[in-house]
Amino acid sequence: MIESLATMETTSLSKTRLVTLAPDLEVGGEDVILMAGPCSVETYEQTRAVAEAVHRAGGRVLRGGAFKPRTSPHTFSGLGIEGLQILRAVADEFGLLVITEALGVENIPQVMEYGDIIQIGSRNMQHFPLLWAAGETDKPILLKRGFMATIDEWLAAADHIATRGNERIILCERGIRSFDTATRNVLDTNAIALIKQTTHYPVIGDPSHSTGRTDLVIPAARAAIAAGADGLLVEFHPNPAEALSDGEQALPLDSLPQFVDEVGRIAAAMGRTLS
Repeated sequence: MIESLATMETTSLSKTRLVTLAPDLEVGGEDVILMAGPCSVETYEQTRAVAEAVHRAGGRVLRGGAFKPRTSPHTFSGLGIEGLQILRAVADEFGLLVITEALGVENIPQVMEYGDIIQIGSRNMQHFPLLWAAGETDKPILLKRGFMATIDEWLAAADHIATRGNERIILCERGIRSFDTATRNVLDTNAIALIKQTTHYPVIGDPSHSTGRTDLVIPAARAAIAAGADGLLVEFHPNPAEALSDGEQALPLDSLPQFVDEVGRIAAAMGRTLS
């Protein structure tokens, strides 16, 4: 059965356009790429601890928010430029790439200076001036699906980026809103499988935002890989109980080896390797 699954996955992978992140790192190929880090950059010490753990686990990409579009204006909204500088410093120390969100058109130059991958968040999926500005850069773009967007709307947003000249686009399924309040969102594994079968875009899963619950992050990550995801965007924090944002969905750092082991086994069953 495992051989059959691996054969099917290879067929799907053959349609996917590779997006180069570094000379020795691509999204959309055999490797499943792990992008891990805190929801928000809070301090140098917190971010460095996460970067060191990601590096030790074999991860290549550090995620972290410097500009945070929060539901309430009374919650922590990021450190801004200072957060970007912290990300770059600790990433360089451990040889990691940086993915971070550009909240508006004015943030694009800043994220380009300090980051390696520009993230367009769920709330900004149809912020067209931001999509156009990202499309005029030469950086890889991670486009998150809007939490109330159809697949067609998501792909149309990607086209807004591509028509400006930048086709280095990675899609991210981060969960869609439903009537059920038991979880934050619903991870749409159907969408992951459909993207892989019908488009040339690499697609990754975000099990943190799609569940909103620490205890469901690893199961959702396994499901995303089984559906064909080319990578994962996952939140880790040294002390989730004290996190300034999304602590309820952040995995503690000491769970990173378990995460890598469990997700890696699913990747192996699909004929792939967790990078």
